[in-house]
Amino acid sequence: MQRPLVPLVPLVVAAALLCAGCSGESGSGSGSGSGAARGAGKDAKASGADSKADHGAAVRAAVAATERSSARIDERIEIGDGTTNYVISVKGDFDWAGDKGRLAVDLRNPAVPGKTSPRMDEIFAGDTAYFGGFAEMEGSWGSIRRDEAEAHYALRAPMNDPEHVLRQVAQMRRISKVGEETVNGVRAVHYRSTLTEKTVTLRMAKDMKAKIATIRKQIGGLTVYADAWIDRNGRIVRPRLDLPLAAAGVKATMDLTDHGKPVRAKAPAPDEIVPMPQVGGPLPG
Repeated sequence: MQRPLVPLVPLVVAAALLCAGCSGESGSGSGSGSGAARGAGKDAKASGADSKADHGAAVRAAVAATERSSARIDERIEIGDGTTNYVISVKGDFDWAGDKGRLAVDLRNPAVPGKTSPRMDEIFAGDTAYFGGFAEMEGSWGSIRRDEAEAHYALRAPMNDPEHVLRQVAQMRRISKVGEETVNGVRAVHYRSTLTEKTVTLRMAKDMKAKIATIRKQIGGLTVYADAWIDRNGRIVRPRLDLPLAAAGVKATMDLTDHGKPVRAKAPAPDEIVPMPQVGGPLPG
């Protein structure tokens, strides 16, 4: 049985987000969601994006180089329904080559800065993800196999796994080169493309896949933009996924810094672990 871990406020936001994308658009086939997508496409052209060549080889090589190393993770996932906005923060260290990492995840409404945010701690060790930090778990850690975890929201990685994000970036197609920019003090080349629905719904739970398919039919299509910034050492320093839906939308931006840093992550003691077949809720994704 799926166990929600924190109050499911973002479930309401997610439902509102889906409705916002559909409101006033049934029967048009090219509503404001599609208009936002076209507008973003115009921005890409205005910025000097090179759409004549496919730069997929450069992006895939950068993903491979990043996966041979480690980095500091600082991810910001912005979710809005046109009225209320939430931010999910994922911060920590991850070693792709060593299959290990530690992350802290929290959820907040920026409009209510004084309110306590739900928080979750994660440990990745080998093929298992461990999660804890909840008062009701009394110091124990839930566990799930990383390859069995699913995403329950748009543009979320199962258990916030950074490996999943890079896997989606590696599937960018028909990539344009936007130009050189500075990201966290580092010069990087910016590439942009869109993702296929297959890539967007990679490892996604069936019920959410069905919602995505329904919205796509109602508004005549969904466009998810993917951007990747690659530094001069050929590593990813920022991937971004963006799903605009009229006044609503989801945007996930992950900054990768301190490439090659040592990462310490150790699985909890066996007597502290509670295996779970499924994990749900806004913090695990």
